[in-house]
Amino acid sequence: ESLFFVTQALTALYWSRLSDYVGRKPVLLVGLAGLSISNLCFGLSTTFWTLVASRCIAGALNGNVGVMKSIIGEITDNTNMARAFALIPIIFSVGASIAPLYGGGLVKPHDHWPKLFSGSFWVQYPYFLPCVVSASFAAFSFFITALLLEESLPSKRRGKELQLEIGAQDGTPSDKAASPVPIRTLLKTYSVMLPIANYGILGLVDIGFFALVPLFYATPIEIGGLGLSPFAIGVCMTSFGIGNGLFQTLFTARAIERFGERRVFCSAVLAFFPIIATLPIMSWVISVQKEVGVTIWVLIFAQLLSWAVVDMAYAVIFVFVTRAAPNKYSLGTMNGLSQTTTSIARAMGPATFTSLFAFSKEYNLLGGNLVYVLLLVLLCLLVFLSRRLPELKKDKE
Repeated sequence: ESLFFVTQALTALYWSRLSDYVGRKPVLLVGLAGLSISNLCFGLSTTFWTLVASRCIAGALNGNVGVMKSIIGEITDNTNMARAFALIPIIFSVGASIAPLYGGGLVKPHDHWPKLFSGSFWVQYPYFLPCVVSASFAAFSFFITALLLEESLPSKRRGKELQLEIGAQDGTPSDKAASPVPIRTLLKTYSVMLPIANYGILGLVDIGFFALVPLFYATPIEIGGLGLSPFAIGVCMTSFGIGNGLFQTLFTARAIERFGERRVFCSAVLAFFPIIATLPIMSWVISVQKEVGVTIWVLIFAQLLSWAVVDMAYAVIFVFVTRAAPNKYSLGTMNGLSQTTTSIARAMGPATFTSLFAFSKEYNLLGGNLVYVLLLVLLCLLVFLSRRLPELKKDKE
C-alpha cells in the first residue's frame, strides 16, 4: 500500500510540472487511464509481484491529484475559491463510504452468486469484480473529462479575451509573466514553502492517526486496545465517512466565509489534540471497565467528530497553496510540490506509526504511549507553522 504513495511522490511533481506546459486536460486523462488500467491489473494479479506492479502503476500514473487542484484554482477566483476547494473533502468522503461497500461485498462472487459467476475465471480471479467496478468508475470519468472538460491553463485557452480576463482577476506583475517559475526559485521562497510544509505535516499526522485508529480499535483489551470486532470497526469507519461528508457539506464553506481561511485552519488543527488524547483515555477506561460500554462509545463518537473538524483543514490548505503561487502558470508546479510532500508523508506514516504503536505496547514505553507522544510533538510543530500563515485578502464579489 505504501508503494502507491512512494511512486506518486517520485512522479507527482513531474506530472504537475508537465501540465504547466502541455495543459491540464492531457495529464488528467493520463491519470484517469492509469487508474483504470492499474485496477484491472490488480484484479487479475495472481502473484505478489503483480500486485506490486499494479500499485506502482497506479501511483506513477496518478498525476491527476495535483492537476485537479490546479484546475480548480484556475476556474475560480478569491471570492469563490474556498467554496470550490471545500467540495474536495466532501467528494472524498462519498468515495470513502461507497468504496468499502462494493470493495468487500463483491469479493469472491462465485461464492455469493454461483448462478451468475459460475465460470472458472471467477474462481481463479476472486477479486476481479470489485476491481472492474473501480476501473469502470475511472473509465467513465475519463470519457466525461475527454468530452466535457475545457482546458483551464491560461496559455492553452483560446482567445485573447480569456488571457486578458486572467490578468484582470489578479493584476499583479508576476501574473503578467506567461511562463512557469523555475522550481529552484519556488523552493527558496518562504511564502511558497510555508503552506506546503503545513500541508505535508498535516498529511503526516492525519495518515498516522488514520493508520492507528483501526489498529487501536482491534488490539485486545489486555494490551491497551478496545478489542472491537472487524464488523464493529467497519461500521465505525463507514459511519465516519458518511458523517464526515455531511459535516463538510454543512459547515466547511460557511465557516471559511464567516471566520476566514487562517482562523479555520488554525482551529481545525487544534482539534487534533482531543483526537490523540482520547486514545490513551479510552485505553485507561476500558482497562477499568473490562468491556466496551457506553463511555467508550461516547469517546469514540467524540473522537470521530473531532476528526471531521480536522478535515476542514484540507479545504483551507488547498486555498493557501493555490494563493501562494507566483503566477497562474506555476499552479501545476505548486500543487506538484505539495502533492510530493504529502505523498512522502503518506508513504512513511502507516508503517512508522503502526510499528511504533506495537513497539510502545510491547516494551511499555511511557506506559505504552510513546507513539502518542510523537504525534503530539508533530502536532505542536504543525500548530506553530499554522500560526505563520498569512491572512488572505478577499476580493469584492
